[in-house]
Amino acid sequence: MMQRISSASSHPLHSVATTRAIEGLAAASLPTHTLMQRAGLSVARLTLALAPHAQCIWIACGPGNNGGDGFETALHLHQWGKKVVVTWTGPGANKSALPPDAQASRTRALAAGVPMTDEPPKHFDFCIDALLGIGADLDASRPGSERIQQWLALMRAGQAPCLAVDVPTGLDTDTGRAAPPIAIKSIAGGARKTRATDLFTLSLLTLKPGLFTAQGRDCAGEVWFDDLGMDTPVQQTPDAWLLGADRAAVSPRAAALHASHKGSFGDVAVLGGESTSNSHMAGAALLAARAALHAGAGRVFVALLLEPCAASINVDPVQPELMFRSPDALDLKQQVVVCGCGGGDAVRAVLARMLSIAPRLVLDADALNAIAVDSQLQALLRARAARGYSTILTPHPLEAARLLGSNAAGVQADRLSAARKLADQFQCVVVLKGSGTVIAAPGQISCINPSGNALLATAGTGDVLAGMVGAWLASGIQAFDAACGAVFAHGRLADAWAANRPGQPLVASALAAFSR
Repeated sequence: MMQRISSASSHPLHSVATTRAIEGLAAASLPTHTLMQRAGLSVARLTLALAPHAQCIWIACGPGNNGGDGFETALHLHQWGKKVVVTWTGPGANKSALPPDAQASRTRALAAGVPMTDEPPKHFDFCIDALLGIGADLDASRPGSERIQQWLALMRAGQAPCLAVDVPTGLDTDTGRAAPPIAIKSIAGGARKTRATDLFTLSLLTLKPGLFTAQGRDCAGEVWFDDLGMDTPVQQTPDAWLLGADRAAVSPRAAALHASHKGSFGDVAVLGGESTSNSHMAGAALLAARAALHAGAGRVFVALLLEPCAASINVDPVQPELMFRSPDALDLKQQVVVCGCGGGDAVRAVLARMLSIAPRLVLDADALNAIAVDSQLQALLRARAARGYSTILTPHPLEAARLLGSNAAGVQADRLSAARKLADQFQCVVVLKGSGTVIAAPGQISCINPSGNALLATAGTGDVLAGMVGAWLASGIQAFDAACGAVFAHGRLADAWAANRPGQPLVASALAAFSR
């Protein structure tokens, strides 16, 4: 069954290794060549749906089974009366280099009269990437690599929409790391394909994690999925879940009883907002606090970290519902504490107390940076799980790298692995922010969040997320589910903004007020 993937439903995600195992078991239960024939038919049907009026379809086929899927696709489109041009990276007359199923598909296509040439057509209005597929690295040592890279560059730079078979060539199936030839440049760099309508991917048999995190979303575009008729899939534990509305926790206020009161939804205390003679970061704490209030918390307290010389803030004129307290006056055992937003160096002085006393704690920004360089704070953080305390870390890639003793590039190279390592290292829930935010926890299958867009790439939106996580945790939801629900809702707000206010930037203060 073919379907377009959206954030409405959650889906299991499978790595290359698990996909290979599922593919082998599925193939063993079917006649030879069946899976490839089904794959080619599925790609051909989606091609017609996406480009019913295409005058010339270029299909670039590689040296393996992904190329075989392309040959099958060409066969069907040719038989349906479409003009198809196939190019193949195969080594000249040495046809034995193809796997058996792919060779059978190529022979079928040639027998049907499908045109095959050495060079792409000069003019095409739709193209299909059937070059490498899953588990294949795009490296210079691969035979035909130079030709593959040339064809990929032509597909990415051209005016025609592009459909990738299974995964875009050069995209790491497990991590979402993109090889340079397919990496999408920034808008400022003048790249051609920056709109989702230009790029499509049809994932076959399983959905792959790399399509939804790191550079995967930019490279894959609109993702479709076909289980190739395996209605009762082979039972394999997913390597991750693509988070959907059906798995995200219900909003704290969604099913409230009529007899509820403000205490029914819990208290959130935001600790941060360092203010000195040289720096004033109260805005970060206020953004988190406003977001917590709009996300459903019953009461929200703000404890700013002020130098004696700094002017105190007693009321937020934009959000007068917020209540201001000194850090010492917070009831840490009863409140969910969101610590670190704009905390600067001052947060180090209060962190040990927070880690030791607060049963429910969300750590963001400067709190994470302070923990990264202090072994005693790290020990206190690790000890929380044994005491039954709930802790959620919300790092961006650089903050995660500091905690792991790595670098941001290393974290981004395998976001799922980095989030899992952090969760295991500190025995807590981790929200690794970024494109395809990863939520991980010890003993849990990690989730990748599909909601959100580039509107969130602005200062303060992380503070808003921290406040929302605090509100969800305060409502009594378990930490992992609270993190998933808040992250999903945070992204959904950005999606709703883009749909209702096209072209308008989304600043964090507007997001905080919109977070309900």
